[in-house]
Amino acid sequence: MADPARLYGLKALVLNAAGGIGEAIARTLMKHGAMVLAVDTINSGVEQHYRSVRGIEGFAANLSDATRMPALIEAAVEKLGRLDILVNEFPTQVKAPLTNATEQIDDLIQTRSGLIMSVCRSALPHLKKSPAGRIINVGFLRSLFAVDGANAFARSELDLRTLTSALAAEIGDFGITANYVQPGAIMTPSSRDIFRKNTALRDYCISSSAAKRLGEPVDVAKVALFLASEDAAFVNGTGIVVDGGSVNS
Repeated sequence: MADPARLYGLKALVLNAAGGIGEAIARTLMKHGAMVLAVDTINSGVEQHYRSVRGIEGFAANLSDATRMPALIEAAVEKLGRLDILVNEFPTQVKAPLTNATEQIDDLIQTRSGLIMSVCRSALPHLKKSPAGRIINVGFLRSLFAVDGANAFARSELDLRTLTSALAAEIGDFGITANYVQPGAIMTPSSRDIFRKNTALRDYCISSSAAKRLGEPVDVAKVALFLASEDAAFVNGTGIVVDGGSVNS
């Protein structure tokens, strides 16, 4: 049975948490004892969303500008008292699923890298004070990529793996771990909208999974819980793919 006090007393900052994977992670960490600050964009309604949820406070902020990350971290520490767990997921919107030839993927990867490094650098002085500092980066959803966008999707994970590995090597001496979770086809609100418009992509994602189904946000949240816990104290600089298994690998 899961320990409801697994993260007791720890303070977590979860980004992009008004819905989907971010919300599932915020609620899962809270259920296991953490106090959570759930951050999302100004128009997300995140503050009202968590108003009646004990253990989670919603907070609106700019999540698209790397220069705003230092101020976000300071606000988070002021509200939480300290910082032990940082979960990095950022809102990503595309006009249409990305193909291997779409130039936009390079901009998305570069933007994500800049945001992650800015928020991590800002959080590092606070995580160094934690007895259990954890950084968890969340990759792009498979639904953002077209059927013929598998190579671009793989490239986005490779970039996240490289960034996370370098970050782990830098902070390991301080007892802080940095890992990533790479979602497959997860049925988030944004994925649902994409799959409704593109049933061929939905069917491809289902047929490409050994589980023969789409995942749910809680599937990713359970992995994030493991990485945030003491069970993963010696897991650092690596990633866990949550896609039900791939029949194309």
